[in-house]
Amino acid sequence: MTAVTILCPTGHLGFTPFEKASFLAGCEHAPDFIVADSGSCDIGPYPLGADSQASPPAWQRHDLEAMLLAARRLGVPMIVGSASDTGTDRGVEQFAAMIRDIAAEHGLAPFRLATIKSEQTREFLQARLAAGTPIKGLDGRADADAALLSRTDRIVAVMDAEPIAAALREGAEVVIAGRASDCALFAAPLLNAGLSPATAYYAGKLMECASFCCEPFMGKESILGRIAEDDIRITALHPGQRCTPASLAGHAMYERRNPFYEHVVSGTVDMRDCRYEAVDERTARASGARFIPAVTPMVKLEGAGKVGERRLAVVGIRDPYVIENIDAAIAWARARLAERFGAPDAAGWSVHYHLFGRNGVMGELEPSPPAHPHELGIVVETVCRDAARAEEICALAARNLFYARLPEVKGTAGAAALMADEILIGKPGYEWTLNHVMPVRDACELFRTEFHLVDGRARRAA
Repeated sequence: MTAVTILCPTGHLGFTPFEKASFLAGCEHAPDFIVADSGSCDIGPYPLGADSQASPPAWQRHDLEAMLLAARRLGVPMIVGSASDTGTDRGVEQFAAMIRDIAAEHGLAPFRLATIKSEQTREFLQARLAAGTPIKGLDGRADADAALLSRTDRIVAVMDAEPIAAALREGAEVVIAGRASDCALFAAPLLNAGLSPATAYYAGKLMECASFCCEPFMGKESILGRIAEDDIRITALHPGQRCTPASLAGHAMYERRNPFYEHVVSGTVDMRDCRYEAVDERTARASGARFIPAVTPMVKLEGAGKVGERRLAVVGIRDPYVIENIDAAIAWARARLAERFGAPDAAGWSVHYHLFGRNGVMGELEPSPPAHPHELGIVVETVCRDAARAEEICALAARNLFYARLPEVKGTAGAAALMADEILIGKPGYEWTLNHVMPVRDACELFRTEFHLVDGRARRAA
């Protein structure tokens, strides 16, 4: 069987612009497909819940333009999934519009564009629940009920390879997909080429984040995959990087609760017996994956709902005594807030003190906070349904640190320094409401594909 070659320029299209030199070097190898993911849960629930984006449109266009021009020049299909960070219908339409604009700007010859949408409505899922379909929680979450769905503002289903593979079989030359499993984007053309699900999805898992599977670390560099049955070879395309058995194996275990399993709608990739070996100085080979078909296809659902308006303040602490007693100072500040605004849960507000210099990144999970920090930078974050009230609470939450009453403080100069007296307006606060799976009839059931003819020459002439 002839190997399939895939060029991947980035693990998150548009998040920052990818590096063109290694991408163009990859194009010299005449790949069969150009593939990139454009979404992530790493960016938090706000973009999905608000149907916004985390990546600037100019950077998204930069990456789409480089990929589209190369794909049309080489005459190979281009696949992008989880359009515009979250894969909502808006994101798919946004990317499709960019593709049309780029085609017109460069006068590209006609090509067939497929858009695949994955957004779901609350009403649809409520009807499924009412009909007895379970929506099962993942990672310790309770199963979904009507109340959970009612506080969810936006929902996407996560597709695997089948909808994309079907679009390619129907002649799509550019695919813009909604929310998709990262590995599915790569698996789709491999399944169409006759490779097994084990090889197809495993290759996608290895390639999904582009140069993250190489060393030393360099983000946004391209990689080239050469995939035959149970023979996956990944080559680093930046001259300063190499793909090694260690770097490839490390990435295979990346971002998973259990590092040996990759779950998709149609089954599970079992990577427990995989083997990794060097091929040459910049290429590593992987093999040995197995695929366990699902008894019932299960589609993952991601949903987010609005909690309230966010306000921020930044406070600096340099006084060693206050630093030593910062927990007491914060407790005093919280007590004064509750006196004025009522108990947080009952009154519908919350305040978070993020202590950078002690445990601002990991919070209570920090295993070894410093015993005596030199100074603390405290980000005070307030969430409340009412914007004006959020601002007032945030101001008092920050200034209360200045006035905190600690037993050994004798001076009146204040225990804290405010970076600025203003309260900063943050984006609204959202929470993840859905991290669940739902049984479906087949892997394509929830996804909607449309085909479009894009003729850049006609639009340019017009």
